[in-house]
Amino acid sequence: MDKLWNEILTIGQRILNGGNITREEAEALGKSKESDIFLLCSFANRMREKFNGNNVDLCSVINAKSGRCPEDCAFCSQSAHHHTNAKCYPLIDEDKIVETAIKREKAGAKHCDICTSGLGYTGEEKNFKIIINAFKRMKASTNLKLCACLGTLTIDAANQLAEAGVERYNHNLETARSFFPKIVSTHGYDERIDTIRYAKKAGMEVCSGMIIGLGETMEQRIEHAFLLKELDVDAVPVNVLNPVKGTRLENAKPLSPLEIIKTFALMRFILPHKNIRFAGGREKNLKSLQALGFVAGINGMLIGDYLTTEGQEVNKDFQMLQDLNLTY
Repeated sequence: MDKLWNEILTIGQRILNGGNITREEAEALGKSKESDIFLLCSFANRMREKFNGNNVDLCSVINAKSGRCPEDCAFCSQSAHHHTNAKCYPLIDEDKIVETAIKREKAGAKHCDICTSGLGYTGEEKNFKIIINAFKRMKASTNLKLCACLGTLTIDAANQLAEAGVERYNHNLETARSFFPKIVSTHGYDERIDTIRYAKKAGMEVCSGMIIGLGETMEQRIEHAFLLKELDVDAVPVNVLNPVKGTRLENAKPLSPLEIIKTFALMRFILPHKNIRFAGGREKNLKSLQALGFVAGINGMLIGDYLTTEGQEVNKDFQMLQDLNLTY
C-alpha cells in the first residue's frame, strides 16, 4: 500500500469523524493517479451520505434575458465580445416567466432560478422591478424555492430580492482568483465576492461555484474551493466547459471524464457538508460516466436545458437517480 493510498484513508476517515482537510493535503490528493480515483470516490460517497443523505436537490433555470452582455468572459456565448449563434433577446414578459416556473415545478424541479445576462443590477432598473414582481407572483403561485442569478448586486438590490421571496442567490466566481484575469478583464474578482457577501447579509443562501476546463490547474480548482469554504456558501455548482464556437475558448482541450470525477471527489473532501451540484457540461464531458458523479459526492443537479445549451432529457436524469437508489 503506497503513501498516497494511506493518505486518502487517513484524511477520508478524519473528515468522516468531523475533521477537515488542509489545502496542502488536498493538493497532494489532487496528484492522485487514475487507479486512486475510486478510493477517493468511496470516501466522497460516504461523506455525501453521512452529511447530506441520499436526496438529490433538483433545480431548473429560466434564461429570462439572453445575450448582448458587455462583459468579456472568455467562455461565454452571451458576451457581446464574441460572435456565436446563441440566442439574443431582451427580458421576457413577466407572465411568461411565471408560466415557465409553474411548468418547471410540474416537471419535478424544487428550485427555480431566474437568470439574466449582463453585469448586474443596482435595484433601480426597470427590468429589475419586473423581475421582482415575477418573483412575488411565483412565491404566491408555486411551492418552488426561488433563486436568482442576475449578476453583481448592490446591497439594496439584494434586500429587494430577499423581500420578494428569493431564498437563494446564484453568483459563480467561475475560477480561482489567481486564474481569473486570464478569463475576464471587464470586471474584478472582488466585485463578485462583494455580491456574495451582500446576498448573505440580505438573508439569502448563496449558490456559488466554478467552471472547470478553462485551462486552470488542479491546484487552482483547490484554491477556489477553499475560498468558497471561507465564504461559507451553501451550494457549489460545478460546470464543465462546453466550448462554444466563436468564444475565446472554442478550442479548449476537454478534460477527461476521470479528471472531472476526481475534481468532484476533491470538492466533497474540501466541502463535506455543502450541496455540490452537477451543472452545465456534464452530458458532453462525462459521457457514460455521468452516474459516477454521484458516487464522487454530487448531491444536487440542474435539470432541463442550461442557459444557451441543451441538457439531457429530464426522464433520463430521473432514471439515473432511481438506478442509484437516490431520492429527489
